[in-house]
Amino acid sequence: MAEILNILLFPDKGLQKKSKKIKDFNTDEINQLILDMDKTMKERNGIGLAAPQVGKNIRLILVNTEKGSLALLNPKIKRKSWAKELGEEGCLSLPEIWGLVKRCKKIKVEAMTKQGKKITFEAEGLFARVIQHEVDHLDGILFIKRTKKIVKGADKLAGLGKSKK
Repeated sequence: MAEILNILLFPDKGLQKKSKKIKDFNTDEINQLILDMDKTMKERNGIGLAAPQVGKNIRLILVNTEKGSLALLNPKIKRKSWAKELGEEGCLSLPEIWGLVKRCKKIKVEAMTKQGKKITFEAEGLFARVIQHEVDHLDGILFIKRTKKIVKGADKLAGLGKSKK
C-alpha cells in the first residue's frame, strides 16, 4: 500500500546535496519508494518528483506522462539540443514560487528501469523540461538557481532569506 510522503521544503539541506547512484534494482525498498513517490506526486498535483525531495539521497526521479508515471533510476542527460526555450517552472519543494527558466528543447536520456534494464530515449517540450528539472534535484540544484526571473512568490522566496541567485 502506498503512502503519501513528506516533501522537504527549501532551504532544507537535503535538497542541496548530490544524490548517490542506485546499485541494487528491483528491491522491495525501491519498489515501495516508487509507489509512495507516485502517490505523493499525484496527491500534490506534481508532474515530477525526485527522491531527494522526499528525503532519500538516491538518483531516482518520477515523471508524470500520459501513460502514467515513469520511474527513472540513475538518469543521465546524454545529449542536449542547442535550441533552448524559456518556460515557467514551479517546484513541490518551493510551494507557490514560480520562475522563468531556460531549458534545452530536446534531450537524450539514459536511465535504468526499476528492473535494472538500461533504456535510452529522446524527450522534448514539457517532458524534457520536467526531466531536466528533476535531474537537477539529483545534483542538489533547485530551479531558483537557474531562473531568469521569479514571476510569482518573490516575497515568499525573500522570506526564506535567499535571493534567486
